[in-house]
Amino acid sequence: MPELPEVETLKLSLQGNITGSTIMDVEIRRANLRYPIPTSLKLDVSNNKISNLRRIAKYLIIELANDKGIIIHLGMSGRFTLQTSAYMTKKHDHVIFHLDNDRYLVFNDARRFGLIEISHLTELEEHRFFKNLGPEPLSFEFNADYLLQKLSVRNIPIKNSLMDNNIVVGIGNIYASESLFLAKVSPVRQSCTLSRDEAKNLTAAAKNVLVKAIEAGGTTLRDFVNGDNTPGYFKQKLFVYGRNGQNCLVCGDIILKIKQSGRATFFCPTCQKL
Repeated sequence: MPELPEVETLKLSLQGNITGSTIMDVEIRRANLRYPIPTSLKLDVSNNKISNLRRIAKYLIIELANDKGIIIHLGMSGRFTLQTSAYMTKKHDHVIFHLDNDRYLVFNDARRFGLIEISHLTELEEHRFFKNLGPEPLSFEFNADYLLQKLSVRNIPIKNSLMDNNIVVGIGNIYASESLFLAKVSPVRQSCTLSRDEAKNLTAAAKNVLVKAIEAGGTTLRDFVNGDNTPGYFKQKLFVYGRNGQNCLVCGDIILKIKQSGRATFFCPTCQKL
């Protein structure tokens, strides 16, 4: 599933190419994805200029001149790409935004876990997708003191807490494993046992790994591509995720894989001792 770096990279790849463009029409080829596509979508966005792109957690927001915002989530297999007039539609192209200059923004989603919503920009903070979210991990608000305060009463594994969007947004499975490795914290440690130094190291590690992932264009394991159809290259820089059975790049021990809350966790038992 695309995580924060992938959505940030998607935003950056599209921003300079579509800001200022006008959405002339919307072609809805399927009535529902994870949720029904709003029946007002075509009326709300047609003949409106794109004024800005922004990201909230793992959601892309296309801001329009009429103060409406298109909310897009890629789900597990979604792709949102900019295409030219030569583009031939594909099987899982569910929504196509027709732009001026004969270009198209195409939402393709084979597994249909993605979503497209519409909202007034002034109501975004209270939207059901956003109103209970924690801070952005790259923000100043996500720091050791904040994390300690949130973890002090949580008797669950630290990796689960790191992936809780009510605590911090956008750190999904890949980057939680990588952050814990860089901070030398075992993913099975109880959240409430972290010291202040460990919390400081973990917040710094999370920021570090996310910034480097954004610089590399995100991580493509299977489906993800950026707005210009290029994959992300952070996979080549992963220390533990997806490397079970291989030697740790730091100490040489064998990377282990376990399941936590139904998700795969990868770690080095030597570098990340309990």
